[in-house]
Amino acid sequence: MLVCARLPAMRPGLVWLNLTDIIMYLGLDLGTSGLRGLLVSEQGVPVGDATAGYTVQSPKEGWSEQDPAEWVKACRQVLSELRSTYPKQYAAIKGIGVAGHMHGATLLDDAGVVIRPCILWNDSRAVDEARELDGQSPFRNLSGNIVFAGFTAPKLMWVARHEPDHFRRVVKVLLPKDYLVYWLTGRYVSDLSDASGTSWLDVGERTWSGELIEKSGMLRSQLPDLVEGCELVGKLKREVAAESGMSDNVGVVAGGADNAAAACGIGAINEGQAFLSLGTSGVLLAAKDHYSPEPESAVHTFCHALPDKWYQMGVMLSATDSLNWLASNLGSSAKELTTLLKGKISGPSSVSFLPYLSGERTPHNDVNARAVFLGMSKSTDNQELCQAVIEGVSFAMRDCLEALKSTMTNLSGIYVIGGGSNSEFWVDTLANVLNLPLYLPVKSDFGAAMGAARLAMVGTSGAEQTSIMVQPEIRKVFDPNSGLVSAYETAYQKYTRSYQALKEIA
Repeated sequence: MLVCARLPAMRPGLVWLNLTDIIMYLGLDLGTSGLRGLLVSEQGVPVGDATAGYTVQSPKEGWSEQDPAEWVKACRQVLSELRSTYPKQYAAIKGIGVAGHMHGATLLDDAGVVIRPCILWNDSRAVDEARELDGQSPFRNLSGNIVFAGFTAPKLMWVARHEPDHFRRVVKVLLPKDYLVYWLTGRYVSDLSDASGTSWLDVGERTWSGELIEKSGMLRSQLPDLVEGCELVGKLKREVAAESGMSDNVGVVAGGADNAAAACGIGAINEGQAFLSLGTSGVLLAAKDHYSPEPESAVHTFCHALPDKWYQMGVMLSATDSLNWLASNLGSSAKELTTLLKGKISGPSSVSFLPYLSGERTPHNDVNARAVFLGMSKSTDNQELCQAVIEGVSFAMRDCLEALKSTMTNLSGIYVIGGGSNSEFWVDTLANVLNLPLYLPVKSDFGAAMGAARLAMVGTSGAEQTSIMVQPEIRKVFDPNSGLVSAYETAYQKYTRSYQALKEIA
């Protein structure tokens, strides 16, 4: 473990620092629709941020791709904006950490040039290849996970079969955030949390598996070196430093997969610490001190971004995405819809919603699952539809909780983050559906960018990780209402039966 003198406890909130002698850290979060850069002081205080967006291309049904050049362009834009808006703080950057969306297949040739657009995490073209790999016992046994169609290994099998000219040129495969680290440092590396989602990693041993690599038709030389997320990869390349106006003595750590980094940002690093993220997708993540996979539950068991730590998570694919979909079809916005739900919850809606707009991972592992409204009548209005969507997503998160329980994970309370946490009606609903207390942080700036900055602090300062990865102050606690829990339990049981019944006739 890396050690230094204990730092002051982290203080949340985005503030200005008026200091003459400061040290700053930069967390970069490479999201599906945009990149965010967050400046954080050595005291753990967020100082300022900048964002730049990009688009996802879907050339065919079920395909999801992105040009990695757009990530570099966005990073340049973010660095330029931070430099002009926070010049003193920007000049004091000592370390950079990078977080990013998982599973993407970024293919490079022998000159380090991108061969084709990156195949993203939510691309479902490799269903047959995933099923083929998952049917071979070493994959679940060694990787600790089902081989999902969105994982990296089946995507490379798909490229080999359908784009053989591209596959023959592949010299290196990088995950999305690792490509950004490559641009920053010139090194081919991946951290263990991100590598866990490839189906090439022996997650328990925290090393590439030669057997899994060979069985998927790859070579070990085509994969990057493995490091821990808080490990220093190297310094900024001189040309990047010169272009961005930073010192070429700035250190870059490997960073982490988006959810592992978010766990670092919220301080979920020890057994029993957990968070629920209501973003585009929904995630329930619990930190683990030991490796205890249960792949049949469709729970992901991955290495954490910190040494000798793991985490497990249930994932549902359309959380706030479901609400945004409804709002778009009603000619409204998600914010306008949620304002219809003012006041305390009083029980479940008579309308049910199965939120399978993009298929589902936990617990069904069903790319063909589809969304359904049940129980509508002529009197059903926008408010009822909105409540049904919120409850449907909440029931899907309950599915994730039940799957985690099957791995002997016990939780006594959960932090809630992400855009959906801005709706107290939604958080209150979740507390009753999960029958657990939920905690809203004083500030919401504890996502992947904060986690990436914290990893940079550990890796470039030698600080003890426990002094950096602390949990935030709680603004509000949502306790289950004993008078409503049973009603939501009944509605949840109906929800679970609905999926099975509809699957039989779909």
